[in-house]
Amino acid sequence: MNQNDLRIPRSLFALSIFYGGMVCIAGVLGNKQVTLGPLSAVGPMLGLGPLAIEAGIFAFLMLVVVSSAIAELHGPVIANRLVRFGFVPLIASIVLSLIVLAIPAAPDMDPARAQAFELMMGATPRIWVGGIISYGISQTLNVYVFSALKGREGGSGGLLWLRAGLASILSQIVDTLLFVSIAFLGVFPIRELLIGQMVVKVLLSALLVPPLIYAVVGIGRWLDRAEG
Repeated sequence: MNQNDLRIPRSLFALSIFYGGMVCIAGVLGNKQVTLGPLSAVGPMLGLGPLAIEAGIFAFLMLVVVSSAIAELHGPVIANRLVRFGFVPLIASIVLSLIVLAIPAAPDMDPARAQAFELMMGATPRIWVGGIISYGISQTLNVYVFSALKGREGGSGGLLWLRAGLASILSQIVDTLLFVSIAFLGVFPIRELLIGQMVVKVLLSALLVPPLIYAVVGIGRWLDRAEG
């Protein structure tokens, strides 16, 4: 077998590493709730309070953008493989978090820092399971919708911003429905949380994903040209 046949394109190599990092950091960032200026004002218009969202959405949007970019550059089969490989760092980070939480803190560690770490990194089994399930289904849906909108092999590659935006919006809705339902249904009323999270995620997908997808695809093509 020719050694060149085994070579991984630079764009795939670089974006895969970035994707794995975003998978791990999304859960950590999700510990902070943020309000986003004008977007928070949408809540009262819908009969809700000011809308807030977990900061992990920014990492999750990058997952959506990268998986769509991989589908654009290397096809949906490779993109779906990336999504499946994403379970490895996701589950490994959860297991490592549980191990570290179970190990007693050093006696000279600042108690406030130890308590803050326990509070931030601890989660219920339902939250862990909800995150794993919602990640797999929503990311797979994103790749499917993005690729289906492009058409069959050899179909038009135009309207990249529209394909990426629509795929992201649908995947964000499904992600929210799955995660919130699995993690919190029966714990407290989730209607307002569901609506608020979906509204903000849809708006962010519409605003951020179109420019980001052009940037990431452009970087990927530049990396591959540089390789040649």
